[in-house]
Amino acid sequence: MDDAPQTAFQGFCRDCLSDIAAEEARCHACGSPRLLRHRALNSLTLAHIDCDAFYATVEKRDNPGIADKPVIIGGGKRSVVSAACYISRTYGVRSAMPMFKALALCPNAIVVKPDMAKYVRVGREVRQAMLSLTPLVEPLSIDEAFLDLSGTERVHGMIAAKTLAKFATQVQRDIGITVSVGLSANKFLAKIASDLDKPRGFAAIDRDDAQELMAEKPVGFIYGVGPASQEKLSQHGFRTIRDLQRADETELMKQFGPEGRRLWRLARGIDDRKVVPDRGAKTISNETTLENDVRDFATLEKILWRLCERVSARLKGGDLCGSTITLKLKTADFRQRTRSQSIHVPTQLATRIFATAKEMLSREIDGTAFRLIGAGVSALKPGSEADDQDLLDRRSAHAERAMDDVRKKFGKDAVIRGIAYDGPAKTS
Repeated sequence: MDDAPQTAFQGFCRDCLSDIAAEEARCHACGSPRLLRHRALNSLTLAHIDCDAFYATVEKRDNPGIADKPVIIGGGKRSVVSAACYISRTYGVRSAMPMFKALALCPNAIVVKPDMAKYVRVGREVRQAMLSLTPLVEPLSIDEAFLDLSGTERVHGMIAAKTLAKFATQVQRDIGITVSVGLSANKFLAKIASDLDKPRGFAAIDRDDAQELMAEKPVGFIYGVGPASQEKLSQHGFRTIRDLQRADETELMKQFGPEGRRLWRLARGIDDRKVVPDRGAKTISNETTLENDVRDFATLEKILWRLCERVSARLKGGDLCGSTITLKLKTADFRQRTRSQSIHVPTQLATRIFATAKEMLSREIDGTAFRLIGAGVSALKPGSEADDQDLLDRRSAHAERAMDDVRKKFGKDAVIRGIAYDGPAKTS
């Protein structure tokens, strides 16, 4: 437990965790300028942890030769940016930006194709480190999560803020990536705090800070307020969060129903949501942006099979199965089509996923040119409930898993189904 009395506590050094006084610009113990101060540090326990430029940081970790270069994670010229390092971002490159635009802004960027299997492995390492702090970890994605450290002070021998600073240092040392931490009294404010000081950031805010901090932000700053909602709010005179802060709660509810009350509360930093551990993934999916627009069924069918194989592999790797199959298509003019169909018995088999997705794809072939195709499985359950428990599917299930075993031993191209065959493998 901290020896310094709370009345004298002004903050601490993020590097050596020494308590600091109000007038110190650098840590008296180690000389670090990375100091954290906040009047409520002793009581704040809810955190949002976000890995910094996760995909790009992992690639730089594994290839030190590109550590000081602009890096973009993405596919071919017709794909979109999956991630961009902070150097690339200074050129204006952002996630989801078309690759051609990103390369126009940053022509010297190093482009690395995403390696999702590797990112999942690293994400799991970070998740395990989080669980060593508290069992109350709510993953939001592969690289971010909420944590509730209430009641952990006695376990770790220090306040939650110091525990999180120590965690960030250990992740950088042991895993080789950096994280940013936001600490507050609720999830909404913790998420805001984690974005304030990136990369390698640590910020703490409470409700009093938040109201002034958010006041001049547009209403779209609040999660769940998309362009359409923002336009609707603007038509009613609500353009900034300050406008929402000045509004009467009852009037907002009259105009926008339950959403009005949500906006009124969040604009004041009020959020009662609890950290829900072990929420798990809701959907396993894979998609690809095509190098050229495609209209014909045969070409799309072949690509769809590969996507279904990848989804199947992720389901098997996570010991999951699902009973809702989704097909995603994006037209040449960026209009999206999403089709879903439920099946009677949950599956993790590529053949079953593909059969359903293929049927949906056949209904969408009408001369339209598509630039993106994806497949996914949702309504997830434990793998023990997968369809090979059904005697009618047992033979195909065993055959597919036998192929999986061969691929694990000899490589993914060791066994190729006819639909996926493109001729002899190219060698270099």
